[in-house]
Amino acid sequence: MISFTVTAVVFGVVFLAELPDKTALAGLVLGTRYRASYVFAGVAAAFAVHVALAVAAGSVLTLLPQQIVHALTGVLFLGGAAVLLMRKGEDEEEIRKPENQSFWKVSGAGFMLILVAEFGDLTQIMTANLAARYDDPLSVGLGAVLALWAVAGLGIVGGKALMRRVPLRLITRVAALVMLALGVWSLWEAVTG
Repeated sequence: MISFTVTAVVFGVVFLAELPDKTALAGLVLGTRYRASYVFAGVAAAFAVHVALAVAAGSVLTLLPQQIVHALTGVLFLGGAAVLLMRKGEDEEEIRKPENQSFWKVSGAGFMLILVAEFGDLTQIMTANLAARYDDPLSVGLGAVLALWAVAGLGIVGGKALMRRVPLRLITRVAALVMLALGVWSLWEAVTG
């Protein structure tokens, strides 16, 4: 039986923790480039996998060495920033046409980005801790996955709205700089942690 109270508490905690996280940025960037429904399908599937792992593992994920998690995250962010900065001559009109990208390619990209970037993330560890605390895996899992999907949806829709007002080149450069900063910060945490 699912507890509405546990689900609501977990939703609120995970939503607030994830809102300022890199997921909103990733969703925003992907949302400016591809069909929103395709992006959301991949991102939602990745979050479902993360929540299932967190709930199944309980508090075991908190035992992962933070330095390794920070180092891996830092390298991935730096790689993402490099890819964004090295793109040349993309036509904004071509990018906006969803028929240029297959469902599997776009959703697969969203899935892989979130699957790798969110592993060992604060919200995944928080979900594991909440699952251990409440001993109610279904309620915790439901609250966490709905919160993560809500944040991803906001980021993706925000990306589409932003695209109407700001040139893609500027969005790409800002996203690359933010990813670069997050990469450097994560590597700094790995070295000093």
